[in-house]
Amino acid sequence: MENIAYIKLDEKKVHLLIVQSRNGRYRILEDVENYYDLTNDIVKDCLFSPKTKNDILKILNIYRYTIETFKVGKMIAVCSNIIVKARNYRGFLDEIYTNTGMNFLISNDEEIVKNIYLSSMANIDASKGYIVNVGSYETYILKFNRRNVVEYNKIPYGHSNLSATDGSFQEKVSLVKKELKKASLIKNFEEDTVLGCGSTFIDIARIAKKLTRFPLDIDNNYDLTNIQFGKVLDFVGGLDTQKVKKIKGLGNNGAESINGGLAIVSALFDIMKVPQVTVSTANALEGVVLSNLVGTANEKYADLLQNSLDGYYEFKKEGLAINSQVYEMAILLFKQLKVVHKLPRMYVKPLKIAAYMFDCGKYISFQNNEKHAYYTILNANIAGATQKDLLLAALACTCQNLDNFNLTEIMKYKEILTDEDVEAIRKMGVLVNLAVNLNASRKNIITDIVCDILGDSIIMKTIVNSDPSFEIIQSMKVAEDFKKIFKKSLQII
Repeated sequence: MENIAYIKLDEKKVHLLIVQSRNGRYRILEDVENYYDLTNDIVKDCLFSPKTKNDILKILNIYRYTIETFKVGKMIAVCSNIIVKARNYRGFLDEIYTNTGMNFLISNDEEIVKNIYLSSMANIDASKGYIVNVGSYETYILKFNRRNVVEYNKIPYGHSNLSATDGSFQEKVSLVKKELKKASLIKNFEEDTVLGCGSTFIDIARIAKKLTRFPLDIDNNYDLTNIQFGKVLDFVGGLDTQKVKKIKGLGNNGAESINGGLAIVSALFDIMKVPQVTVSTANALEGVVLSNLVGTANEKYADLLQNSLDGYYEFKKEGLAINSQVYEMAILLFKQLKVVHKLPRMYVKPLKIAAYMFDCGKYISFQNNEKHAYYTILNANIAGATQKDLLLAALACTCQNLDNFNLTEIMKYKEILTDEDVEAIRKMGVLVNLAVNLNASRKNIITDIVCDILGDSIIMKTIVNSDPSFEIIQSMKVAEDFKKIFKKSLQII
């Protein structure tokens, strides 16, 4: 296990990320950002001003103390290639090294593209499509296929420099369209999955969710439709900067740069003619972290959901952890009892998440930990599943205890869930509870089951490698709930 510090210096902020790494996975220990604006220094004057240099050095020296506090064994410092626009950037980087010992490496376009791609693939399960990353001073468009970047284009406009450009909103949109039409990827664009990364897409999605009263507060994997974007455009277009600042959830500097970001996304929707963009929380710094972890990308992305679940438990699992056994048993029950539960295959992924994370709520409190599982799953940053999958899994995990089923609460999500989903939640909850108890001794005693369905009863025959008495006693406690939901009595032998 190792603590690693990542420092990123770009045109808007100095970002410190301290992670703990183990077995090719990581968890965040500290995440700090301090903002400033280099627009005048770099874009207009092409020089780091004395004030800016002092401000950055002060922040980095504070970060140095934080790094020492966390007993960091390795430090990686990168900076955006936008700083090369400042004529005195080399002298400033030398000054940083002299004062802090931080040796900043300048990321080139290829490295930025690689990091955006790595982070995107770690957040969204997509085999091919396009990635659009709107930065502060430039926008990258990537085309990927079969887990490789095929081509990329860079547009010389980001949300900050476009916001600072003179002209009306439509004139700014026209500037972006002019650049987009030059891009080879746009000229040869094929309708496919489009992932939108960067603070601009996240801010727009948050406003869209507020306007449409979308009940889930999850940024990653949100589908921003063309229609929803139009509503955001109409809403923000009628507000001044001070009113935009009052919108809850917008990131730092969101109000000042939202105008430029909207112009870029507006141009993209107009030119690409796509019905929606899937918003991703991917960012280049996460890509730097991933590129420095042990394990190949293909291994991690072969099953993104499984990798994400394993990553969540890497730093929580105990010697007697049975998460994988519970998952396997839940899937086995799903298959064996197919004619009873009558759930289509679309529920396998939510069931997998609920079963694998059956005990995640205990890290908050062991008492009624099933109830705590609800918000744990929704906020665990699980990748490789849709937002609806996560919601179904969270509710199903809660329903390991059927007393937690609250139809009034579930109705908050009526625009996401169908009547079939509501029924499936309780069914999956009972299956997960049964799978947990079939592993009661935590010794993987029951290796297989065979179910005989006889009219109004089910006889579940266990195949074992030791005495399953404890498993059977505990599992029969679920029989009452099983009959309540599936209308059949259960006998386990």
